[in-house]
Amino acid sequence: MDKKVLIVEDDSNIAELLRLYLEKDGFTVRCAADGAAGVAEAKAYQPDLILLDIMLPIMDGWAVLRAVRQISSVPVIMLTAKGETFDKVTGLEMGADDYIVKPFEIKELLARVHAVLRRYGPQSSADGKKLTFDKLVINLDAYELLVDGRKVDTPPKELELIYHLASTPNRVFTRNQLLDEVWGFDYFGDSRTVDVHVKRLREKLEGVSPKWSLKTVWGVGYKFETVTE
Repeated sequence: MDKKVLIVEDDSNIAELLRLYLEKDGFTVRCAADGAAGVAEAKAYQPDLILLDIMLPIMDGWAVLRAVRQISSVPVIMLTAKGETFDKVTGLEMGADDYIVKPFEIKELLARVHAVLRRYGPQSSADGKKLTFDKLVINLDAYELLVDGRKVDTPPKELELIYHLASTPNRVFTRNQLLDEVWGFDYFGDSRTVDVHVKRLREKLEGVSPKWSLKTVWGVGYKFETVTE
């Protein structure tokens, strides 16, 4: 079954160009020309990935992202003409999975689309990819995070990050190691991306159990710390 992509972009020339290249690459594509239509299509179409412009009529991209995150953890790649760090970090903090700055090369955009979908897609393993701690289950096979028995909506990259850290408890990872090992060679950003994702994970995990925690090792990086009884 073809993967479905939703393009939310008010520039018809850009939207049509993206649609043509994505369809040529095997995707099924729908387009929305304003933010409100984008939210409606996200609900009705249930895409596998959203390409979301920031400067949109009716609702801007930030408002669309907030609305989408209330109903879905679908991967979102932000399209922006602004290259400032604030815009990039804001998008990541709000739940975007990646961003790309206009003007961009189609090959780069397609590479990012495939990279995000690879990270999001189900991972098969003979022994399964599931980690269990006190009041915490990280299931990478089902892409689920259970906190105190409750499923917590978690974007794919956040889940992969906590899984990677928790796979080797008490080991300290530098930011660059995490970029290499979790984001991989497809990633085009900088180490602040790690900080943003850790911050979002902390909001979901802080104080859940005294037996483990997501720790900052100042000047080095991060670790998933467990307490030995």
